[in-house]
Amino acid sequence: MTRDEILSASSMPLFSPSYPKGPFVFIRREYLIVSYETDPDALRAALPEPLQPAPGNLAFYEWMKMPDASGFGDYEESGSGVLALFDGQPCNFSVQMYLDDEPPIAGGREIWGFPKKYGKPRLSVIKDTLTGTLHYDEERVAMGTMAYKEISLADRLDQVAAGIAKLNVNLKFIPDVDGAPKIAQLVGYNLENIHVHGAWDGPARLHLIPHVNCRVADLPVKRIVGGRHQIVDFVLPYGRVLHDYLA
Repeated sequence: MTRDEILSASSMPLFSPSYPKGPFVFIRREYLIVSYETDPDALRAALPEPLQPAPGNLAFYEWMKMPDASGFGDYEESGSGVLALFDGQPCNFSVQMYLDDEPPIAGGREIWGFPKKYGKPRLSVIKDTLTGTLHYDEERVAMGTMAYKEISLADRLDQVAAGIAKLNVNLKFIPDVDGAPKIAQLVGYNLENIHVHGAWDGPARLHLIPHVNCRVADLPVKRIVGGRHQIVDFVLPYGRVLHDYLA
C-alpha cells in the first residue's frame, strides 16, 4: 500500500473502510423532536465555552429514522441538544447521540465530532401516537410521545426548512497516541439542499431515566414546550472549525 493510496482513503480500516467520502445524502429522514425547558445549571455544564445558552434555557430531545442515507445505510438515532449562541448567532449544540449502525458512529465522530455512542433507538407510529424509545444496555432510558399529525405546517414549510438550515455545532475531541488532546475543536456545519416533505406540530411528552453511561436524564425536563414531527431530504456536507481549543 503506497503513501498516495493511504492518503486517498476515506476511513479506517483501509482494507474495508467504515464509510466512503462525502458529502452524504439523506432521503426522507423522519424526526420526532420534543422541545423543553431544562435546569440552567445543567445546561451550562453541558455547553462548552465560548458557546452561550440561548434565552429560555431550552433543550430538545429527538428521534431520527434514516431509511436511506448514502454511505451509512438504514438506521435510527436518538439524542439531546441545547439551543445556544455562537458569537451571538443562534445554533443547536449536540450534547449526546445514540444509534444502532457502525458507519455513522465512526464517521460522525471522526469527521464532524458528533457525540455518538451505540444504543437502540426506535421511532414508530403506534395507533394515534408517534412514539420514540431508546434502550441502552437493554434498559429503556428514554421515551417520547407526540399526538400524530394534529397541526399541519404545510403552509409554513419554508420556515421549517430555514430552521433546519441553522448552524449546528459539535465539540470534537480526539486524543493523541499518548492520550493527550490531539484535536479539540468546536465544529460547525449547515445542512444543504433541504426539502421538507411534511411537518407537524403538536402536544408531546418526554420521559428520561437516569443511567450512568447514557446520561440523557442529566438535562432534566422542567416544562414541555412542544413536539415537532418532520420528514426531510438534505445533504450533510463537511464541517468547518469554529473554535480551536489548542490554538
